[in-house]
Amino acid sequence: MKTDIILAGVGGQGILSIATIIGEAATKAGLNLKQAEVHGMSQRGGDVQSNLRLSNETIYSDLIPRGKADLIIAMEPMEALRYVEFLSPDGVIVTSSKPFINIPNYPDQTELFKELDSQNKVVRLDIEEMAKEIKAPKSANVILLGMAAPFLDILSADELRSAVGRVFSSKGEAIVEANYKAFDFGYENANK
Repeated sequence: MKTDIILAGVGGQGILSIATIIGEAATKAGLNLKQAEVHGMSQRGGDVQSNLRLSNETIYSDLIPRGKADLIIAMEPMEALRYVEFLSPDGVIVTSSKPFINIPNYPDQTELFKELDSQNKVVRLDIEEMAKEIKAPKSANVILLGMAAPFLDILSADELRSAVGRVFSSKGEAIVEANYKAFDFGYENANK
């Protein structure tokens, strides 16, 4: 079994934390993992992207070929579309529905969502608003991971949730609990 994931967002949104959590879960599950990252300038809102390849067999490349990604997880809708050419025909996009408008020529939002919704399977929710709703405003990225969990066939939601706890354990119990709550909230709302 193999799963190829593209993580995309804007610097400072927590995309690399999502990659760390998935990587932790994969390592604990004994899976092979390859990762390639492109870090934008987070202070300037540059794009951040990571290729994650998980498999129970040998992985020979850390880059996902065009048309082969099983899942795009994006903190920002335009960033999801930036990598849509890498999505397989049966692939899924899980994204925030709230644009992060950090450039003067940001695309028209109506056209952006029309293009996004034309894809095979898209799950999009306002994760920032959801994070405020559960009083965990810094956990929007973990809500997004919870939303993506049903589409990560190679790892169970329980494996991912446990990895959330391990990754945030050094930050204290309150942070761990806030992130568990965020993950669970995203998971519960993934198919609504």
